[in-house]
Amino acid sequence: MNLLDYIKPMKAAALEAFALKCRSTPGQIRQVAYGRRASAELAIRIDMASDGAVRCEDIRPDIDWGYLRNQPAEPAAA
Repeated sequence: MNLLDYIKPMKAAALEAFALKCRSTPGQIRQVAYGRRASAELAIRIDMASDGAVRCEDIRPDIDWGYLRNQPAEPAAA
């Protein structure tokens, strides 16, 4: 699931709580959801705060997350 689909149904209070779990702000979470590049650290925190519903691989596909997850890297899309 992408971040935008994850946060779209959230009310302001829920987005605020989610952003706090990510150690971020609702504004920054919205910016990432609409395409602004997130840091690797924020991508990991979003993954964790969403209980894996929004994967860091989907937020930052340019990073070899397989290495961190002890999995082989996925081949790049053609």
